[in-house]
Amino acid sequence: MDAENFQTFYSENLPLVYRYVYSKVGNRQEAEDLTSQIFLKAVRSLDPDRDLPGMRTWLYRVAQTTIADHWRLYYRMELSSLDNLLESGWEGPAEEASPRTNSSAAELVQNILEALPERDREVLTSRFLLNLSVRETAVKLGLTESNVKVLQYRALKRAAHLEGLNTKAANS
Repeated sequence: MDAENFQTFYSENLPLVYRYVYSKVGNRQEAEDLTSQIFLKAVRSLDPDRDLPGMRTWLYRVAQTTIADHWRLYYRMELSSLDNLLESGWEGPAEEASPRTNSSAAELVQNILEALPERDREVLTSRFLLNLSVRETAVKLGLTESNVKVLQYRALKRAAHLEGLNTKAANS
């Protein structure tokens, strides 16, 4: 494929690829960066003997693998624990005028946990209070990792709803 044909191919497919990538990452800057990476990969390995529909299919395959690589890297990024941050000199968030003190926040968490079904409470306690991984939580509770993820999502949703109810009741 010569430069002029590639320019046409690029112009026709750029908006489609960008929209596809944006729908997967939800962030404009990341979508732009990933779209650039996709077209750089396309320039390097484009098969000039492929027909236009085949090239478009191949381009979307490149987009899928690039997005998958992006999320793999994203979830492998090392997150600092609070202890590590405090040891390195971080002083914590700036003091804000808040109606809740630490003890009332702890009370709220305890009340929400008590209001949740037993399975939700076990999952949230394992994941966030005991700091177990999804795999460790699955083993502990005798569930699959996928099931733990679904239960965690639903439990957090219920907890947020309960927190909202508690906030409304406190403001009344």
